[in-house]
Amino acid sequence: MNKQLHQLGLAEIAQGLEAKRFSSEELTRHLLARIDAHRELGAFLHVDPEHALAQARASDARRAQGAARGALDGVPLAHKDIFVTTAFPSTAASKMLVGEQGGYRSPFDATVVAQLEAAGTVAVGKTNCDEFAMGGSNENSAFGPARNPWDATRIPGGSSGGSAVAVAARLLPVTTGTDTGGSVRQPAALTGVTGIKPTYGRCSRYGMIAFASSLDQAGVFAHSASDALTLIDAMAGFDTRDATSAEQVRDAGGAAVANQAGQIGRDVAAHAARAADAARPLAGLRVGLPKEFFGEGVAPDVAATVRSALVELERLGATLVDVSLPRTELSIPVYYIIAPAEASSNLSRFDGVRYGHRAAQYTDLLDMYRKSRSEGFGPEVKRRIMIGTYVLSHGYYDAYYLQAQKLRRMIADDFQQCFAQCDVIAGPVSPTVARPIGSQTDPVAEYLADIFTLPASLAGLPGMSVPAGFGEAGLPVGLQLIGNYWQEGRLLHTAQAFQAATDFHLRAPEGF
Repeated sequence: MNKQLHQLGLAEIAQGLEAKRFSSEELTRHLLARIDAHRELGAFLHVDPEHALAQARASDARRAQGAARGALDGVPLAHKDIFVTTAFPSTAASKMLVGEQGGYRSPFDATVVAQLEAAGTVAVGKTNCDEFAMGGSNENSAFGPARNPWDATRIPGGSSGGSAVAVAARLLPVTTGTDTGGSVRQPAALTGVTGIKPTYGRCSRYGMIAFASSLDQAGVFAHSASDALTLIDAMAGFDTRDATSAEQVRDAGGAAVANQAGQIGRDVAAHAARAADAARPLAGLRVGLPKEFFGEGVAPDVAATVRSALVELERLGATLVDVSLPRTELSIPVYYIIAPAEASSNLSRFDGVRYGHRAAQYTDLLDMYRKSRSEGFGPEVKRRIMIGTYVLSHGYYDAYYLQAQKLRRMIADDFQQCFAQCDVIAGPVSPTVARPIGSQTDPVAEYLADIFTLPASLAGLPGMSVPAGFGEAGLPVGLQLIGNYWQEGRLLHTAQAFQAATDFHLRAPEGF
C-alpha cells in the first residue's frame, strides 16, 4: 500500500478492512498516536483510547463473523463537543459544563451520535469549538483555541474549528460539526477540507446543545465530497424526538419521499446518471453568481481563487448565471438579533442548580445564579445573552426581534427568486483566508466575516465548502455552493465533479 493509514479516504478504508490489509484496531491505534503527537493543534477536548479501541475490536469481531454494518463500520471519527455523549464528557467548550467531575455526562447520546454508532463507527473523543458554538474563530473556547495546521499561528475558523483541524491534519478521516451561521462551512474553507451543512430539518437536533434552535443544524467534515456524502447519509433521517425534524423531503426528481438514511446518496446517484457526457458531467447545470458575493470586502486573493474555480465548473459543462441576493448585507443584523435572542432563552437552563458549574460562595438563590453564570460563561457568550435579552425585552421585541423575523423571510424569498434562474449558487465562503490568532479584538468586525454564510443559514438552505485553491501565504480558500431545499444531492454531485477534475482536496499541510 503506497498510502499511509492516515491518508486513506473512506472508500479506501472500507476496502482495506474488507480485504484484511489492516484491522479497525490497527487503524484506530495509528490515528490515536497521531492525535497524541499533535496535541499542539488543540483539536480535541477529550480523547478516550480505551473506549475507541474497544469499539474497534467490536467492529473487527463483526467483520470476522461476516456481519459488518456497512461502509462506516470500523471507521474512527470524533464528535464536536456540542453533541451530548454517554461515553465522553460534554462541555460545549465552556467552564459552565465542567463542574466538579471533569465535564457533564449525558444520560443519553445525541441522535446523530447514536446513528453513527449504529453504523459501526469508532468514536475516539470530542473536538474543540467556540464556547456553545458562538464564534467564527475557535478562539472563544474556554480551553484555548484550535490551531490551523496550514499555519499554527492562524485560526482554523469556527465554531467547529477542532473538527476541521482533525480532518485537515489527517488525524481522522471524518468528523461531525454543527452549523448555525457558517460553523461548518467557514472552518472547512479556512483549513482546506470539505464541509457540508444540510437543509434545516434534514438531520436531527436531538441531543445537540442548543445555541439558536431555528438555525442549528448538524454537519460533517471530510477530505472529499464522496466521504462527506457517506457520513451525512448515515446521519440524516426523521426523528420523532426533534420537533423540527422533517418527515418528508424532496428527491432529485422533485417527488416527496421519506427523510431517511440513504436518501441523499440516491439523489447524488440520480444526478450523476443524468450526466450524458463524462467529460462534461455538469452539462445543463446553471450556477448562479450573486453580485453581492463578489463586490467590496472580498480579498483579491480569495476572489481570484474562487473565480478560477468557477472557470473549472464552466469547463465541466456548467453555465454561469448572474443573479442577485439584494438583502445579503442585512443578514448580519438579522442573524445577530435572532440568534442571540434564541441563545438567551436556551442558555437560561445553565443556572448552577442541576448540573455544571456552581459558584462556591453565595448569599441566596439569586446570588448563586448570578455568580455561577458570571463565572461559568465566557465573554462572547455573555455578550450574546445580553443582546438577546435586550431585543426580547418589553418595548423592544416589536422593534428588533419581530422586524428581524420579517427580514429573514425576505432573505429566504430572495433565494427562491435566484433559484428560478439557477440550480446552484456559488461564491466565496469567507472574505479572507485565515487570520492570525488574536489579531481581531472588535467583535462586530469579527461578525462581518460571516457575511457570505449567514444568508443560507437564515433561509435554512443546504450549503457546503469545497477546497478551491490557495490564497495569500499559501492558505486554503473554499468555494461555497448553496442549493435549494433538500438539494444536498445536487450540491454533492457538483462537488464530486469538481474534485474529480482538481486535486485541492487531496493536498495536506506540510508535515501532515
